[in-house]
Amino acid sequence: MGKRGVTMKRILLHTLLIFGLATGLLSGAAQAQDNSDFFDQELLDRSSVQEFIDKMVSKHKFERKWMKKLFQDMKPRKKIVKAISNPAERKKWFQYKPIFIRKERVLGGIGFKKIHNGTLSRAHKEYGVPPEIITSIIGIETKYGMNTGKFRVIDSLATLAFNYPKRSKFFLGELEHFLLLTREEELDPYKIRGSYAGAMGKPQFISSSYRNYAVDYDGDNKRDLWRSNSDIIGSVANYFKRHKWKANEPIAVKAKVSGNGWKKATLNKLKPQHTVGDLRLMGIKPTQPLDDNMPANLLVLDTKNGKEYWITLHNFYVITRYNHSSMYAMAAFQLSQLINGTTTLEK
Repeated sequence: MGKRGVTMKRILLHTLLIFGLATGLLSGAAQAQDNSDFFDQELLDRSSVQEFIDKMVSKHKFERKWMKKLFQDMKPRKKIVKAISNPAERKKWFQYKPIFIRKERVLGGIGFKKIHNGTLSRAHKEYGVPPEIITSIIGIETKYGMNTGKFRVIDSLATLAFNYPKRSKFFLGELEHFLLLTREEELDPYKIRGSYAGAMGKPQFISSSYRNYAVDYDGDNKRDLWRSNSDIIGSVANYFKRHKWKANEPIAVKAKVSGNGWKKATLNKLKPQHTVGDLRLMGIKPTQPLDDNMPANLLVLDTKNGKEYWITLHNFYVITRYNHSSMYAMAAFQLSQLINGTTTLEK
């Protein structure tokens, strides 16, 4: 190739590079502008909001005027999208564990279990869910009610239903459930506060779970997941029972692995993919006696000192129905053991 050809090629590449950078920057700027406009646009100006209002009016007989006023008062927030896009469950186990497995949370759980022993025992008898598991869930969710959330639920749900396309269908459903819940339970939708995802009360039930699984466990004809510890305990127990909790069965057991056969196991799935017997044949042995016919998974956790191996069972999977994370379920399980005195806190 001659000098002229080389020069022309360089000019062409330089032009393409500049064009590519420019269009990339413009695209990024345009996307940022689109996102900004998305939040700046009034909710009532959106066709998706009008369709939702139409549905609530025709299907559930809400007043259109009331619905429009509600949407005028909703305040979508960018930090809600940021929060849901970066959940703690994305951390490694050695980073995630200290968030929940802490001395104050263990002591709080021991105290909660002692104070509410009667109700917890009643729930254990009726639903089959151990007191320490119920207590652990409440402890992980809200530190036994100390932090039930500061976001207005209507703002959280409006943000995620209309400003978070990835999960908009789910949160549109939750917004529908929320409005029905407030009508059924005679709650003020403007005053209810919860998590960035719209979870409410000491056990952090989302609206659909509140409607489907919350119970009146103190007999006052209300399902109060903020102030009635009886309702809270009964509702958590009912949730697990309805998700097929098996009474008196183990949750998870530490395992030892040998050879390379264990690598054939389906790792870190929520629903059991194997049996304990299958895992044994792969060189994965439980450190406690387990029936070979039990459905099971291999869970591998990253610790500061290397890998940690666990055989997780059906009830572990049930815990993940509360929060779809194996690390959440493991934290709940380990906290329950500490509360019950089965294990001691590592120093």
